[in-house]
Amino acid sequence: MEVEGSGWRFFAGTVLGITGIMRFFDALWAWSYNGTLPSNLEGALFGHSLATYGWVYFIVALILLGASFGVLTGSQFSRWIGIFAGGILAVTSIWWMPYYPIWALAYIAIGILVIYGLAVYGERQPADELRG
Repeated sequence: MEVEGSGWRFFAGTVLGITGIMRFFDALWAWSYNGTLPSNLEGALFGHSLATYGWVYFIVALILLGASFGVLTGSQFSRWIGIFAGGILAVTSIWWMPYYPIWALAYIAIGILVIYGLAVYGERQPADELRG
C-alpha cells in the first residue's frame, strides 16, 4: 500500500539530487574554464574569479545531494533543508531570466513544486497510518 504523498517526496528528493549533480558539474566547469569571462562578472556577488564560483557550486552540490538522500530516507531535518533548497532554486533562477527565460521559468516552477511536495507531504506518517 502506498503512503499518501510518497510520490511527492520521491519527486522532491529526486529533483534535489538532480540539481545537486548539476551543481557539481557547474563546479567542474567553473574550475576548468579557460575562456574569456563576461565583463559584467566584475561586479558579481562572489567576485570575478570562476574558481570562487566553483567552490560555491561545489558546496551547494554537497548540500543538495545530502538533502536529497535525507528526503528519500525520510529525514525531517533534510525535509527543511529541501524546502530551503527549493526556495533557493526558485529565487536564484530569477537571475537567469534575461538570458534563459524558458529555463528560468521551468526552474522556478520545479522549485515551487519541491517546496509544495515537502511542505504538504514531507512529514513522516505515524505508524498507525502506515499499517492501514
